[in-house]
Order: sequence, then C-alpha cells, then structure tokens
Amino acid sequence: MQASFQGWRVVAGAFLLAVFAWGIGFYGPGIFIATLAENRGWRLGLLSAAVTWHFLVAAALVAGLPDWHRRWGIAAVTRAGALASAAGLLGWGFGHLPALLFAAATLTGMGWALTSGAAINAMLSPWFERRRPAALAMAFNGASAGGILMVPLWAWLIAGFGFGTATAVVAALLLAVVWPLAGRVLARVPAEYGQQPDGRVGAAPPAPPAAPARSRGALLRDPLFRALSLAFALGLFAQMGLVTHLISLLVPALGPRGAGLAMALVTVFALLGRTVTGWVLPAGRRRRWAAAATFAVQMAGSLALVSAGGSVPLLLAGCALFGLGVGNLLSLPPLIVQAEFPSAEVGRVVALMQAINQALYAFAPAAFGLLREAAGAEAALWVTLALQGVAGVLVLRRRG
Repeated sequence: MQASFQGWRVVAGAFLLAVFAWGIGFYGPGIFIATLAENRGWRLGLLSAAVTWHFLVAAALVAGLPDWHRRWGIAAVTRAGALASAAGLLGWGFGHLPALLFAAATLTGMGWALTSGAAINAMLSPWFERRRPAALAMAFNGASAGGILMVPLWAWLIAGFGFGTATAVVAALLLAVVWPLAGRVLARVPAEYGQQPDGRVGAAPPAPPAAPARSRGALLRDPLFRALSLAFALGLFAQMGLVTHLISLLVPALGPRGAGLAMALVTVFALLGRTVTGWVLPAGRRRRWAAAATFAVQMAGSLALVSAGGSVPLLLAGCALFGLGVGNLLSLPPLIVQAEFPSAEVGRVVALMQAINQALYAFAPAAFGLLREAAGAEAALWVTLALQGVAGVLVLRRRG
C-alpha cells in the first residue's frame, strides 16, 4: 500500500522552521536594539551597525548554501544554522561589552543564512513542481507567523524574566523544535517514499541529461539574472526601509498602541496576499506580471501613506495595501526562477539572488533614517514609492 504524499508534511516542517528563522533572524534584531538601548544605554548607532553586520554576514554566506546542501545534506546544514542562531542569541543576551555584539551578530547572521528563504526553497523543490506556488506560500507564511507569534513572546519573556533569560529560552525552544525536525522531516526526498513531485504516482520518467549549472560569476553576467535580481533588490530595499520606520511614522496619528495594531495589520495582509497569490498564481512567464502587480499594489499603499495627512482610514488603507505585497516579495522570486532557469540552476540562482538582496537591504534602515533626518518623512515615502515603481518596470524586462 502506497504511503500518502509526504510533501505537505515537509511544507508544515518548513513552516515551523520559518517561524523560528524570522522570529529570530528578521524580527529579533529590532527587539534587540530597543532592549539593549533602553536597558544598557548603548548607542543606537552601534546597535544598528551590529544589526547591519548580521544581515551582511548572511548575505556573504547564503550564496554558498546549495553547495553545502550537496556536500553535507539539508539536515546537517539546517542543524548547524540552528546551533549558530542559538549561540548568537546567548551572545546578544549575555554579552556585556558592546564589542561582543558583533560576534553575536556573526553567529545569528550565519543562522539566518542557513535557515531562511533559500533554505526553505531547497527543502520544497524536490517535492513540488506544478504546485510549488501554493507550497512555498504556505511554508513562507511561517515568516508572517514568526512576527505574529514570536514578537509577543519576546516581549513577554523580556518583561517577565529579563533579556538574557529570554534569549536562553528562545534558543532552547529553537533547538528542541528544529533539531529533530531537520532530521525527520526536512531532509527527506520523494524517492525515499517511492513518490514523485506533486504526489504523482508511477515510475518517474528518465530525466534528460542536464547541462551543468553555471558558476555564480556566469550568472552575474547573465542579463536575465541581473534584471530580475535588481528588481527584487530594489523592491526589498524599499520594503525593509519602510517596515523599519513605519511604526514611528504612524505614532503621531495613531498613538503607540494604534501604530502597533497597524503593524499587525501589515502582517495579516502579508499572510493573506501570499496565500491568495500562491493558490491562483499562473504558470510560466506570467509570474512576472504577478510580481509587477505586487509592486503596483505596494505603490498604492505608499501613496496612501504619503497622502494621508493624519487621516486614520487612509493610513490603515496604506498599511493594508503595503502589507499585501510584503509576503509576495519573499515567495515570488524563487517561483519566477523555477519557471525561467534550468532546474539544475534553480537553487544556485535563488541563493545568489537572496545574497544580493540582503547585501542591499541591510543598509535600508540606516539609509531611510538619514533621509528622514535630512528631508523629512514625506520625502522618504516618495523615495519608497519611486523605488517600487522602478522595481515594477525592471521585473518585466527579460534583457539586461
């Protein structure tokens, strides 16, 4: 008797991994900055530099992820990422010298590289072809859940037990969940169950000889890769800059509690937008049009924010529209790559794109902060809108 299709079990495992990966590697640094600035009086500039270093370390490492998966296997690499994140958390929590933050940020950056977007794509690729948009959308919804679940958990632990204990508890939870998950679920492939991608039955047809995957240098010279990578790098730069500063932009009109609820609205609409797109996304090159539509929706959100003038309905509408695109900018790049690049290159292309994106958006919070100081919040929002527009045009180009 044939076993039921195991691919959705892998999706569930990738979802859980994403909860921890984003709860620590993406949402965590902002919490670390606020906590250490308040409790220890450390300079915001130093703390922000450590967070930038966290993302730059990840950008430097993630391009090599496909090679490490081939050499050591997904389970071992994922476990190494969990160990690095756990050790880095302890460094953030118990390092009482500011200089030690950069050692901690190096470790959490390593963990983020080994457990985030490119890793999740690699886990699901053997299991899904036609249904990959839905599978990736469901797995990446763990990123949104990481914000919904982990941020309140961080706040509760820090308020009740202190920052050091909070990092120790989250590190222990991370290892308790991800270590067995990596070996039992995430490292499995369809052949171990006698299955094929998407749950197809019967013997798999012989695969045609595949051309060798191009080197990273060759990919960087490919106009198709450059245009696609630049589009999402600009879009994510704009997104990261706005997300980082959004609460402070909303507080004057909504108050601290209202601004927090508006950020929750962004997260909820990110989850909604990614889920709907994943289930209805067309195949092939039309995925680029879905990406262009995502940038257009985010432009509408930015326009609502810049035009609000203190209007609460417009501010909330802007948050909702902006949020609809937040999740898609994470899940659409690997889907476009799947449709347009040879299968042997997909993992390397996705990892290299993620490295470029992170290297750029690591500087977005500081760049937008400087722009706000120099020209005001309205100017920063207009720059966000312009970058989203450029990204929407670039994503439709297939020649560099």
